[in-house]
Amino acid sequence: MSKELKAVSKEDGFVVFDHVQKSYDGEILVVKDLNLYIGKGEFLTMLGPSGSGKTTCLMMLAGFETATFGDILLDGRPINNIPPHKRGIGMVFQNYALFPHMTVGENLSFPLEVRGQGKSEREANVLKALDMVQMVDFKNRRPAQLSGGQQQRIALARSLVFEPELVLMDEPLGALDKQLREQMQYEIKHLHDRLGVTVVYVTHDQSEALTMSDRVAVFDDGIIQQLAPPDDLYERPDNAFVAQFIGENNTLSGTVKAVKDGVATVDYGQGKIGEAMAINCGEAGTATTVSIRPERVNIGTKSGAGAVNAKVLELIYLGDHIRCRMEVLGNTDFVVKVPNATGHKHLKEGETTRVSWLKEDCRALDA
Repeated sequence: MSKELKAVSKEDGFVVFDHVQKSYDGEILVVKDLNLYIGKGEFLTMLGPSGSGKTTCLMMLAGFETATFGDILLDGRPINNIPPHKRGIGMVFQNYALFPHMTVGENLSFPLEVRGQGKSEREANVLKALDMVQMVDFKNRRPAQLSGGQQQRIALARSLVFEPELVLMDEPLGALDKQLREQMQYEIKHLHDRLGVTVVYVTHDQSEALTMSDRVAVFDDGIIQQLAPPDDLYERPDNAFVAQFIGENNTLSGTVKAVKDGVATVDYGQGKIGEAMAINCGEAGTATTVSIRPERVNIGTKSGAGAVNAKVLELIYLGDHIRCRMEVLGNTDFVVKVPNATGHKHLKEGETTRVSWLKEDCRALDA
């Protein structure tokens, strides 16, 4: 669960995007009127598919791209016209960007030298940064003598060595294998908790965003579709795009029959009427997409309120659960996660059963 967060206002934002737009060709906006306020010490992730504008936002904050319109402020001062090396921001890239001809220690010492630190102070800060990522013993090695995970730790230490108040990370774990990536997610999260530095992180990996962040900004088509803590994004998506992009999700198409007290009555066709929380659906007569998470569906429910027929199409064994793909109300990609636990009915491909869900667990969204 995410920690308790106060809403960040423009006035108390440590990083502020104020009506920021970006166009590369003067016609198409890749970032459209962005207003985003990031609190001091916050871990905020920009998440979205390729081309959604998230990396462009990070590059404008770093100073490698210039905003076409609007202001970017850091700790209350506009930084639009300040060159990257004078912004005092730490950066971690996917490809590590370490100098191959320098040792690990020299790689970390370089940003301190540029800032005019004396030799003894530099050496103390390098050891301190290496200690943070448990890499002190590797001080005299070259990057080529390190594994991918070790190189990424060094890149992380280098971004922190001059004690910046803001660190930007652009897909930093993209080149690592799954197990190492998951391990590094926890390491970065624990490091952030310990240091209290502000982190802006870019990824297209939604599980990474849910694991690490205080808040996640979900981008699509240059616009933030939703900005919320991870549990809110997953449990309470604002629209169909967010519901589909964050985690696995089932959708059923229907028509709104009525909306009353925040609950939509939905006609799914085939004579089936159901209820869902009215989140972002129109009035009676409009099309809607109803969203239900796979783990919120009950299997084998006796006939009764809310239960519908479901044909088992495919079973995939995944260790802790069995992923069951079914045909439900015309959707042949309806997935139910069945816990692999004693007492759970074992289904067979081709059989027909019943499924149901609570109206509180499904959301009527835009079509």
